[in-house]
Amino acid sequence: MAQEEYFKRYLCVEIDSSFYNLPRVETARRWRESAPAGFQFALKAWQVITHSVDSPTYKRTRIDPRDRPHCGGFGFNPTIRWAWDRTFEVARALEAFLVLFQCPVSFRPNKENVDNLRRFFERAKRGKFLMGWEPRGAWDPELIAKLCGELDLVHVVNPLQMLPAARAPLRYFRLHGQARLTDTELRQLQGICTAERISSYCLFNNAAMAVDAEKFARMLGGT
Repeated sequence: MAQEEYFKRYLCVEIDSSFYNLPRVETARRWRESAPAGFQFALKAWQVITHSVDSPTYKRTRIDPRDRPHCGGFGFNPTIRWAWDRTFEVARALEAFLVLFQCPVSFRPNKENVDNLRRFFERAKRGKFLMGWEPRGAWDPELIAKLCGELDLVHVVNPLQMLPAARAPLRYFRLHGQARLTDTELRQLQGICTAERISSYCLFNNAAMAVDAEKFARMLGGT
């Protein structure tokens, strides 16, 4: 789909390719300048911060071999600080409203990982954007709520599986899956989004993302 057509159809986009390789800051700035007023960007953080190099997702990531042993797990080492600096600059050029940190299922709620998560978000520089955290796997909602409160994070979820464990300025939902969402699921999603007087963002990351997103927008009375 051409960029101009995308801007006509949607009000928001999550840049997902940045998870594999970050765009140049100049490219991000052009995207921002090309977008109409009011169009919003979210950015997925570079996986160098969140995923170790044994993840199959690294097949698409270009990184110096000397940095590979130091990737992932929110370790606040020079490699990850560099990766965050680069992600930060792209987010700033986009004027992103949120940066998403999606964790692998292997990032479990053990002491080392929780300590690393705290250290990263306590020390990482912050911009005008929100920080969204999508834990996956067996994380206890009470622990998620505690960490989101301490570290000023938005708990990112698939709302058809669970609801956010913590209050935040907005709700950021990501719909995953290999199949199209059914009408029943879309109606359930509509009920969740309208149940509270708070802005909810629904990002579709499933096999039929464009079809489902546009159908859901029509259900909500949008374009």
